[in-house]
Amino acid sequence: MMLLRRNPLRRWARLAWISLLIGAAAAANAGEWPERPIRLLVPYGPGGSSDVVARAVAAEMSRDLGQQVIVENKGGGQGTIATTEVARANPDGYTLILGHVGTLAVNPTMMPKLNYDPRRDFAPIVLLAKLPMVFAVGGNVQAKTLPEFVQLARSKPGEINYGSAGNGSAGHLAFEMLKTAAKIDVVHVPYRGTGAQVNDLLAGNIDAAAAGTPGLLPHALAGKIRIVAVGSAARLSVLPDVPTVAEQGYPGFESSQWFGLLAPAGTPEPVIKRLHQAAVHALNTDAVRNRLAHDASEPSGAGPAEFATFIDAEELRWGRVVKDAHLSIE
Repeated sequence: MMLLRRNPLRRWARLAWISLLIGAAAAANAGEWPERPIRLLVPYGPGGSSDVVARAVAAEMSRDLGQQVIVENKGGGQGTIATTEVARANPDGYTLILGHVGTLAVNPTMMPKLNYDPRRDFAPIVLLAKLPMVFAVGGNVQAKTLPEFVQLARSKPGEINYGSAGNGSAGHLAFEMLKTAAKIDVVHVPYRGTGAQVNDLLAGNIDAAAAGTPGLLPHALAGKIRIVAVGSAARLSVLPDVPTVAEQGYPGFESSQWFGLLAPAGTPEPVIKRLHQAAVHALNTDAVRNRLAHDASEPSGAGPAEFATFIDAEELRWGRVVKDAHLSIE
């Protein structure tokens, strides 16, 4: 009996045709998307910079998409609880995460047992904005400039403390970067979110803090705390008289936090494109631009490929800070 040999070219052609049909079906489904509200998880508590950016953008995206983008704060675990939930969610575009420098660039180096992989488990959508860090001292601290604070810290090694929104947060890493650059011995006090950290700074329970402008600027303008330095490369328009860290003796110093949208890996490309389109539209509205400008945030809009490259570069940069400071969370 003669055996017939299968034509490999015919087999690949059939597979290609099947893939084309699947892609067409996904595109057709994406044309009807979204059909219900979208959850946007913020991996930190309410009141912080992440929350401010997420709510401003979500409101405008809701109008563009015709479905509500519901912001849900789910803090804890240095942002890992919400981030892990989204990594394991159905990749249908209805569950998103607000990515952050802490969850995507710091945690992978700082936490050896991390439950998610920024590269493997997520599909980047858009880099929303960058927000410079600012360094503040409480009203009871006798320092009006960064050099005065450094001098105070050197005179009392191990006695001065600073707060952050939590281990691995942007404020934590920013102050550790400053600690290394200035060669000072100050003690870290982690909190569960920016709000609790700022409350204790106002109450005089901690000496200093690093955070984005939304949490600290209103209290500085009210004279309750003092911002002694900004972490950006240039001065901020909202704080024109406050020098940068680099200007005050530490050239090359730059520390900013950033925010972006990501979906679970495997989310259809047409859905990713639609989300990116809606996010960019939101960033170009007066409402979002004015809100970001109020906090000295710089809008971006970088798409999936550029955002992915940015995350990789940030992980390398902040990974060096983590290693230099000998930071680790089991």
